[in-house]
Amino acid sequence: MWVRRGSLGVIAAVLLAFSSADAAHAQFTSGTGLAFLDNLFTGTLSKASPPMGQPGGSTQIQSPPAATNAPLPWSGEDGASGHPLMTASAIREAAANFDNCVASMWPDAARRNISQASFQRFTAGLTPDLRIMDLMDSQPEFTKSIWDYLDILVNDNRLARGREILAQYKPQFDAVERAFGVDRYIIAAIWGIESNYSTQIGDRSVLQSTATLACIGRRQNYFKDEFLSALEILHHGDLRPEQMRGSWAGAFGPTQFMPTAFKRYAVDADGDGRRDVVDDPADLIASTANNLKKDGWRAGESWGYEVVLPPTFNYMLADRAKAMTIAQWEQLGLMRATRQAFPNPSEKAYLLAPAGVQGPAFLMLQNFRVIMKYNPAEAYALAIGHFADRLRGGAPFVQSWPRQERELSRAERLELQQLLAQRGFYRGVPDGQFGGLTREALRSFQASIGTPADGFASSRVLDRLRGQ
Repeated sequence: MWVRRGSLGVIAAVLLAFSSADAAHAQFTSGTGLAFLDNLFTGTLSKASPPMGQPGGSTQIQSPPAATNAPLPWSGEDGASGHPLMTASAIREAAANFDNCVASMWPDAARRNISQASFQRFTAGLTPDLRIMDLMDSQPEFTKSIWDYLDILVNDNRLARGREILAQYKPQFDAVERAFGVDRYIIAAIWGIESNYSTQIGDRSVLQSTATLACIGRRQNYFKDEFLSALEILHHGDLRPEQMRGSWAGAFGPTQFMPTAFKRYAVDADGDGRRDVVDDPADLIASTANNLKKDGWRAGESWGYEVVLPPTFNYMLADRAKAMTIAQWEQLGLMRATRQAFPNPSEKAYLLAPAGVQGPAFLMLQNFRVIMKYNPAEAYALAIGHFADRLRGGAPFVQSWPRQERELSRAERLELQQLLAQRGFYRGVPDGQFGGLTREALRSFQASIGTPADGFASSRVLDRLRGQ
C-alpha cells in the first residue's frame, strides 16, 4: 500500500533522509501514500471531519468535507527533476493532447472488461490538473528531523483518538485478528498516520489525478495502470467517484490505497458485495490487514526492539543488508533499552541507528520489513511500529534524540554529497536527497578520520569535509 500510497513531493523529501535508497519515491514503488503528511508539510491541511460515530452508533466512517480553499494553479515552470517530460513546454504540449490521450486508453480499458458505457461515463469532462506537476517535482529546501517527524505523528491527541477507534471498532478488529493474524495496533497505527483517522484523506479526484499523470509528466506508464485500475474499481461498483478522492498521486481512503493496491488487497469483509475501503470500517480494517499478511506479516511477533549499543560498537554493522540473529547481536554487546530479555534470540534482525551514535538504535525484525513494503521509508515504518506500541500501552523510547542537532538544508546536503564525491566516497549523483548510498559514503568518510562511522549527516561532519 502508502505511501505506498501516493503523495510524494514534499513528503518524499522528508522521508528520503531515512529511505531505503537514494531517490526512493515511496508511493511509486509500493502502493499507497501519505496524504496527511503531504498536507502537513506543505501547509495545506484541510478542515478536519466531524468525529466518527460513538461506540454503539453508526458503523459508517464519516468522510471529511472537501477543502474550501481553491487549488493552486500550476507554476508554469520546468520541473526540478530536469526530466525532458517535465519541462514547461512538454507539459503544455501533453496537456493540449490530454483528451486524445484519455480516449486512446479505451482499448486497454476494454481488455480489462470495462464497458464502453462505463468508460465514457467516468472519463466524460476529465481535465488535467497541472498543479500536480509542481507537486511531483517539488524540492523542499528543508526537511524534518526524524525526532520532529515522530513528535508530529506520535502525540497524545492522536494516541487518544487511536484508542477510541480501537474501542469503537473492536468487533471488526477482533474478526480481522482471527482471520489474518495481523496485530490490531499496527492497523490502527497505519490508519492514524496515513489519514489522522480519516480526517486528512486528501481532496483530489483520483480519476483526475491518475489521468493527469498517465498523460503528462515522467511517470506515465506507471500511472496509466493506476488510472485504468481506478476505472475498474468504479465499473465494478465497489466505490463511487465521490469516494475516490485523495492525494495528488491517487492514494485514497483512510489507509491510503493506490488503485492497483486496492485490486490486490481489498476485501469485502461484511459480505455486502462491495469492497469499500473508504466508508466501511470492516472492509477498511480487513483490507489493510490482508495487505500486510500478503506482504509477509508474522502473527504474534513484534516489529523490532529499541536497543543500547556498547561504547565501542562498529557502526558499519548498522546496515539492512547485515542481518544477524538476535543472539549474535547480543554477543556483540547489544541489549534491550528496557533491560528485558529478547523473546526469541533466534530471530534475524538488522540494526537501524537513524541518529547515529547520538540517538537510539533499533533491531528490526521481519514485520518491520513488511511495514516498509507498505511505505519503503524507515522513518515511516519506525513511526508505525512505535505508534502501535504506544497504543497497546507501551512507553516512549528510553533513549533521547540529539535534539540539539539541526537538519541540513538542501543546499548543504548537496554540498555534502559533492564533497564526498570529490574525495572518492560517494558514487551516486549529488541531488541533495539522502539515502543508502549517502549513508554508506558518510560511514566510509567517518571511518577514514577516526570518528564513529554512524552515517549521521550532522553539521559537524559537513564542517570536517569543508576543512579538508
